[in-house]
Amino acid sequence: MTKKITRCKWAEGVSLDYIEYHDREWGVPVYDDRVQFEFLLLEGAQAGLSWSTILNKREGYCKAFADFDVEKVARFTKKRVEKLLGNPAIVRNRLKVESAVTNAKAFIGVQEEFGSFSKYIWGFVDGVPIQNRFRKDSDIPATSPESDALSKDLRQRGFRFVGSTIVYAHMQATGLVNDHVVGCFRYQPCARLAKKRFR
Repeated sequence: MTKKITRCKWAEGVSLDYIEYHDREWGVPVYDDRVQFEFLLLEGAQAGLSWSTILNKREGYCKAFADFDVEKVARFTKKRVEKLLGNPAIVRNRLKVESAVTNAKAFIGVQEEFGSFSKYIWGFVDGVPIQNRFRKDSDIPATSPESDALSKDLRQRGFRFVGSTIVYAHMQATGLVNDHVVGCFRYQPCARLAKKRFR
């Protein structure tokens, strides 16, 4: 008899893509700037929408935003933005599309100052993922002191769509915080990854 896998409740009953995202990506520490930029862009696009909506459009975003190449996105012209607003493969919201370009430019500024965006963002958790021990999904907060501080700093650097709730979701997605509930089969694997310190 196959043992039933226990997951975070939010990942169940949505779609296979959603389950795979939970099982393979969510909570895994990300030290690659391209992936950091991808999630920053996708989290901003998700504002006011469901994450499943964005996951369904992830491939479309990849194609529309130059495989999340921050240098290329930073060079998008007004004409390119107008073309994107007619692309059904992404969320056609002008503010969100324009913010992707704005954020790409700000992202490069952070890279130039710190050497990499990853080095900058991991500094807000002292280089080590925060390990929470929540027992049920309803215990998981929408923000944290760390996301408040990061959100404030990002806004000061010119980033948009980086409120504390969006930033906390980004921290969860990129493994700066392990918010798998303790009963989830992914909690311990992500906890073991947290032993690495990023500097």
